Amino acid sequence: MKHGQRRALGIAPFLLVLALWCILSYGGVVRALFLPTPTNVISEGFRMFAEEGFHNDILLSLARVFGGFLISAAFGVPLGILMGASRTTDTFFAPIIGFIRYMPATAFIPLAILWFGVGYVENVVLVFMSIFFYLVLLVADAAANVKKPWIDTALTLGANRLQVVTKVVVRAAAPDVWNAMRTMFGVGWTMIVVVELVGAEAGIGAKIIHAQRFLQTPKIMAGICIIGLLGVASDLCFRAGYRFLFPWARN
Repeated sequence: MKHGQRRALGIAPFLLVLALWCILSYGGVVRALFLPTPTNVISEGFRMFAEEGFHNDILLSLARVFGGFLISAAFGVPLGILMGASRTTDTFFAPIIGFIRYMPATAFIPLAILWFGVGYVENVVLVFMSIFFYLVLLVADAAANVKKPWIDTALTLGANRLQVVTKVVVRAAAPDVWNAMRTMFGVGWTMIVVVELVGAEAGIGAKIIHAQRFLQTPKIMAGICIIGLLGVASDLCFRAGYRFLFPWARN
């Protein structure tokens, strides 16, 4: 399949959803209270930027997502590498991480407020909770799946265990680790509305919750669309980073 055909195939679902949305909203099949027209959503989005300083809310949400993600990556990637490279480390950490990862991050909202108060730190902690434990396991799988002949060759050539981890395991697992980070960054975006549900006075999620209280459906959908666009933009950045950092692994 040619590149142009693949691109057209990828755009087709968006066009189908947009067409269905237009039929239901412009055709009056669904009331505007429940499904506003695309025109109303777009005009409301522009109004939010022009009159409500919506760009500041976007920056706040970006700071919360990036903060939680960067802390998760800073601790989760090294721990995951060690778990994948060392059976002893994996045996020690895997049970507790596997136990906590089944606890929804939203369940920790009361504790996060109690421990850190209401504000930026509490928001970042909740994003961290939603990312860290899954990221560790994904990175551990990537490190554990490094081809054994590569490790055996390094040991045969005189490398010690530390050199095997830093020069073989880390480099070989890096493309999969990057993809794991890309996936979990998307999870951070899915948590932003929940994270800003309690106590946040600004942010995309806070705007959506405020609009819900006053039945401002166009504003709700504008906020949702902005989150989707930001998620797509971040995903494209990760894809570009993958092509730049790992050209040898693209195939």
